[in-house]
Amino acid sequence: IIDKDKRLRLIDEFHFTYEEWLGGKVIPRKVSRFLIVPPWEDRQQNDQELKMLLNPGVVFGTSLHPTTRDSLLALLEISDRLLSYRVLDLGTGTGILAIGAALLGAERVLAVDNNPLAVRTATLNVKLNELEERIEVRECLAENIIDTPSDLLIANIHFDIILKLVKDGGFIKKKYFILSGLMRSQAMDIKLELSRYPVEIVHEWDNDMVWRTILGR
Repeated sequence: IIDKDKRLRLIDEFHFTYEEWLGGKVIPRKVSRFLIVPPWEDRQQNDQELKMLLNPGVVFGTSLHPTTRDSLLALLEISDRLLSYRVLDLGTGTGILAIGAALLGAERVLAVDNNPLAVRTATLNVKLNELEERIEVRECLAENIIDTPSDLLIANIHFDIILKLVKDGGFIKKKYFILSGLMRSQAMDIKLELSRYPVEIVHEWDNDMVWRTILGR
């Protein structure tokens, strides 16, 4: 591309490993009851663990990031309610949160992302966990699907998108919501917007004084 377009100029380049891209080595990891295992590892779970096979590819969502971990913890906090729930996972990435919801018993999950690579990765992970009958992965914008009937909304996504979602009339129709991917100041703005509605913040995770995750109803 640079050779063909004389307006472009290569200033510098940086090479890094797959592990550096993901933020750490891809190994089996525990997040409370969830045991997250790459498909090339042979790791058996105990009776209390929920095993999830996850190939991260090159997209976001490996359980290494605090917002992903805290979103999984939020799912566990309402796990007793998920058995009959329809879940909407916006910005699904690898599909980790959609799969987590299904493993906890969610009846149906619609996982969406506007990144075609994320959609392919999430679809692969759904198949690895044999959850195709309960999880549908779709490529689209989060804002275009907020009105889809669902009981739980999960959005571990950019702040500006979350702000649009919260202002949409479809948001208030959800029984529960998990909002993550927020820095402290951004979470304050979201809570200010939430104060306009009859909602309750059930739990808020503050990770390293930087990242916030909000569970509400």
